[in-house]
Amino acid sequence: MTFTPTQIRLTAWTALTVAAVLVLALLAPVLSPFVLGAVLAYALLPLVDRWARWGVPRWAGALLALGLVALLVLAVVLLIVPVITQQIPLLREQVPTLLEGANAVMAPWAHRMGVPLQIDVAMVREWFSQLVSGHESEWFERAFASLRIGGSALLALLGNVVLAPMVAFYLLVDWHGLSARLRHLLPPRWLAGVDAFLGETDAILGEYLRGQMLVMLVLAVLYSVGLALVGLNLAVAIGVFTGLAVFVPYIGFGVGLVLGTFAALLEFQSWTGVLAVWVVFGVGQFLESFVLTPRLLGERIGLHPLVVIFALMAFGHLYGFVGVLVALPVSAVLLVVLRLAVRRYRASELYTDAPPQDSQR
Repeated sequence: MTFTPTQIRLTAWTALTVAAVLVLALLAPVLSPFVLGAVLAYALLPLVDRWARWGVPRWAGALLALGLVALLVLAVVLLIVPVITQQIPLLREQVPTLLEGANAVMAPWAHRMGVPLQIDVAMVREWFSQLVSGHESEWFERAFASLRIGGSALLALLGNVVLAPMVAFYLLVDWHGLSARLRHLLPPRWLAGVDAFLGETDAILGEYLRGQMLVMLVLAVLYSVGLALVGLNLAVAIGVFTGLAVFVPYIGFGVGLVLGTFAALLEFQSWTGVLAVWVVFGVGQFLESFVLTPRLLGERIGLHPLVVIFALMAFGHLYGFVGVLVALPVSAVLLVVLRLAVRRYRASELYTDAPPQDSQR
């Protein structure tokens, strides 16, 4: 049995693809800092290139760009840490009082319904007392046990924190040289098509990054103003943190909601203030999901708002949190592939040699 050249090429590319997928699956735990570093380098590359055109050495530009990212992360941490340190000691004093008020409201209603419903306020007060003012030895024992149990996860996190910036630095310094070396490995007849595909993909991903930053900025202002109108003293800190953290879907919003709820409980000491804060976060989440993301992100990368919503839901259903995180950039790349396939289809004989329609119909 003989194979045609087309069948041989197809078999070879299929075998290479399967081998690459298997290698990536085996090396997945090792590749995460390299993937994070590559994404970080890609996001910072235009800034480093601009500085290089101004005469700044690439190694200095890479260090400066990574330093700015580190300062941004530090600023976000400094926004959230004071909120937590201010609120936790107050929980011990205020939450039991709020629960006693909840008991006063729920207990009569539950008694009429024949349900023995009542919150054990004494137990909650004791738990908060242990949480806030526990002995140092107990904290040390718990921390040591946590390190033993989750040591591998801690080492993986530290590895990502340390290795990802190192990978990003070396990629930023030698990005164009590495790209040129990889380009020389391609067959010459492919260069024009590959360059066009990568150029279009780069333009769309650049629009995605700019659109995501615009969404973060709008949400930071929206949450800050909304919480300030409610009367929350920590409105700016919680609002800015929540707006910047929405880059990580669900988790950023969830952490901001928890912080806002705790702050409202301690400041207003009533469920009315908590409900007002929840309304602000509900409005913000609605605007993010159905207005800001489809309009500011979808339109920038050429995706219809309905496609953006479907992509977020589909990728989230298939791949969970990671799927939601990569849904829009992957959809943008798939859009480039679809456009290329449509152009080739319209240039093919299947499209151009279609028989004319009957003029009598």
